[in-house]
Amino acid sequence: MSLAERAALALLHRLDPETAHGLSLAALRRGLGPRGGPVTSDRLAATLAGVALPNPVGLAAGYDKNAVALAALMRSGFGFLEVGAATPLPQDGNPRPRLHRLSADRAAINRFGFNNEGMDPIRARLAARPRGIPVGLNLGANKDSTDRAADFAAVLAHCGPHVDFATINVSSPNTERLRDLQGRAALTALLARVMAARAALPRPVPVFLKLSPDLSEAELADLAEVALASGIDGLIATNTTLARDGLSAPHAAPGGLSGAPLFDRSTRVLARLSALTRGRLPIVGVGGVGSAEQAYAKIRAGASAVQLYTAMVYEGLSLIPRIARGLDALLARDGFSSVAEAAGTDRDRWLR
Repeated sequence: MSLAERAALALLHRLDPETAHGLSLAALRRGLGPRGGPVTSDRLAATLAGVALPNPVGLAAGYDKNAVALAALMRSGFGFLEVGAATPLPQDGNPRPRLHRLSADRAAINRFGFNNEGMDPIRARLAARPRGIPVGLNLGANKDSTDRAADFAAVLAHCGPHVDFATINVSSPNTERLRDLQGRAALTALLARVMAARAALPRPVPVFLKLSPDLSEAELADLAEVALASGIDGLIATNTTLARDGLSAPHAAPGGLSGAPLFDRSTRVLARLSALTRGRLPIVGVGGVGSAEQAYAKIRAGASAVQLYTAMVYEGLSLIPRIARGLDALLARDGFSSVAEAAGTDRDRWLR
């Protein structure tokens, strides 16, 4: 990390977390971000549900909700980006304060509630984005919607022509009753609606399902079965957790916990899903990734690629190329010629 980046992070950490979040995006839009591009090599180049990635290190949804900083983020070392969540209509989300920085634990708690400008401006920005690494969109539903399945399908129909993949987000803990859509019957119906919308696109794109880390063994088994039968292209494991395990001190703020304390929980869910789906669906591992070693652990637990967000709050964007280069070195050290070759090779350790 450069002195300039260290100073910028120190300044941002003196501000309210949501204000700092907005200022970081504003800085990127004004060209103050990295000037490089995706880190890549023969070992790092990967394929995710048919989408070619220069490296398997992606940006998780939630940072650039409105797709306002795509050009700068494409220069930051990532192999792919995910923006959103986008809902059909704009919404403010939950009242502030709704983002809490837990510096001692390198974690955060958020209760945003799908705050975004709505699918129309997001679609326009996606349509105008520069060429570069793949970009996906996290699909959401409006809080007051009477038909949330229709909302997911509408966002995909509207924005799908301008993205490389889409993610169905039924696992955010911050929209009332959203996680109810992870039940077998509700999820089956929802996926059918979204897949019908995908089939109507001029260029059908891969569709992923993002799951909660708080599901029971039986619920994970049900979801794996539904996912395999639905025709979706992959899974993202996981979203934030309502648990507060691993914190150095109790924190009463409501919302989803992300960052370092989520790593073990999310990786165990990832490994379980990999076993339940028998490798038939690629899985993106997200939750607590803050180093090359942690990205490598997710891959060896069964991931085809990884995503991160919270670690950037503490390490800045220079973390991304460091993780990618470190992952390349770890693959080489252990004799793997590709990410795919390493995927799942240490899965059993996480199933105990």
